[in-house]
Amino acid sequence: MYRLFNTHNIRRVREAGGLWDFRVENGSYSGKLAVPSCFEVIPALAAYKGRAEYRKSFELCGNVRLTFKGVSHTARVFVDGAPVCEHYNAYTEFSADLTLEKGQHEIVVEVDNSYSDASALHVENDYYTYGGIIRPLLIEELSTAVINYIHITPRLTESGWCATVTSEIESKSKERAEYTLRYSLAGKPIGEKKLTLAPDEKITLTESYSFRDVTPYTPEEPKLYELSATLYDGERAVDDLIDRVGFREIKTEGKKLLLNGKPYRLLGFNRHEDYNSLGSSIPLQAMMRDLALIKESGANSIRTCHYPNDELFLDLCDEMGILVWEEAHARGLNEKQMSNPCFIPQSLKCIEEMITHHYNHPAIFCWGILNECVSDTEFGRECYITLFDRIRSLDQSRPRTFASNKHFKDICFDTEELVSINMYPLWYTFFETESTKRMLDKLKDHVEETGNSHKPFIVSEIGAGGIYGYRAESACKWSEERQAQILDAQLTDVLADPDVTGVFIWQFSDVRVDESWFNSRPRSMNNKGVVDEYRRRKLAFEVVKRHFGGK
Repeated sequence: MYRLFNTHNIRRVREAGGLWDFRVENGSYSGKLAVPSCFEVIPALAAYKGRAEYRKSFELCGNVRLTFKGVSHTARVFVDGAPVCEHYNAYTEFSADLTLEKGQHEIVVEVDNSYSDASALHVENDYYTYGGIIRPLLIEELSTAVINYIHITPRLTESGWCATVTSEIESKSKERAEYTLRYSLAGKPIGEKKLTLAPDEKITLTESYSFRDVTPYTPEEPKLYELSATLYDGERAVDDLIDRVGFREIKTEGKKLLLNGKPYRLLGFNRHEDYNSLGSSIPLQAMMRDLALIKESGANSIRTCHYPNDELFLDLCDEMGILVWEEAHARGLNEKQMSNPCFIPQSLKCIEEMITHHYNHPAIFCWGILNECVSDTEFGRECYITLFDRIRSLDQSRPRTFASNKHFKDICFDTEELVSINMYPLWYTFFETESTKRMLDKLKDHVEETGNSHKPFIVSEIGAGGIYGYRAESACKWSEERQAQILDAQLTDVLADPDVTGVFIWQFSDVRVDESWFNSRPRSMNNKGVVDEYRRRKLAFEVVKRHFGGK
């Protein structure tokens, strides 16, 4: 299952799932593997880093698009032995368009989750890079022209809701042809546009419409509508695309984050895509369990640390009214790593793919980049500006942010609309005796010194570690008691501060980390979750529930 709703009524789409022939380069395993999944689900490959190959044949004919929702972390795709595309980044969608004779055609996907100089974003880190075809693969049958995307940008005016609708249309024909593009919302026509496509031409159309009788999207009433675009050749429908949208507007006003013109305070979790033995390939029912626990705690938002999330998870957030800070891929990179010649191109491509494919999700309230990277140097600043400029060129309707840990040294707060800072008072040794209030006040003073105190202020990470089941009367470090005590003290001070627009606890669940982090991560896990990797509640869960007002 790749979406919660039907994205096409005319275009034929099928998932290329099931069991594929699979082998790893070093010969340690050869057999069958489910798609989608991580190859770490095979016990013999639990810590495998390297190349692997997937192979399967399908009946294909005509204009065909292979759409990969996520392959970790590099992919080379072959059809009948011929290369058709390459892609870098585990967490963004890519596709290959083909024209094939009717018959059986073999698809081979070579994947590689090892680290190299050619990989600037996937490095040894405080989370684990699982390998494989980790998200669904779709086979789409295309006609003479195709709708690549529709984007809607709602605006709240004095007379009601308006929206700009932008579509990209691409010819798959060798002949010039005329078409009509018709839009509908919830089954009701809203407009149409005539267009002419030259052979293999790609064009973008933009129109504005008024919507007088729609219900606004809010977390309390997350009203969703199906926006449909249908392409006609004469009166014959040749392609369509359906997406779910919501009418909401996100703005900043001074220190406030406004949702449909009203101040909104974020109470959230940081969440990695990591689920015990399943790795980062998470099925719908496991996603639902996560969101049920998150809703139970009283949280109203999630930060997708530190990469774009599965679109199925974003669909669930849309439906359940949970706001999302979606983040492009990068965490904790130093200046040498960001000087890698691949860094800027790979980051820009990740941003482009993330925003293009996730633009319509009403739950997404901001775009984030470069968690805990070098926002304290002039070189780093140029990187932040370059990436933020690309976001602004693709979407001007959402604020931008990054999570900083360069306490009292950051020089990039002016580049964003939301100021976000990670802080761990009472936990890490260098902050162990610092009260949350005192540390928060000092950080806000620093933001004021940089001239950015007029912006919303978010505590983007805060928390402490605790190992599930480890209880100690002394409440020593790594005990559930110490974690609960620290979170209680942290949240008491943070939520009492009226200048704090939002707080995101680090983190929702325990996650696997690269083994090189073993000296500060018992079990080779980041143990700061309020639930463990099996979603068993720690004492800290009830602390969060009390502060967030959960039921």
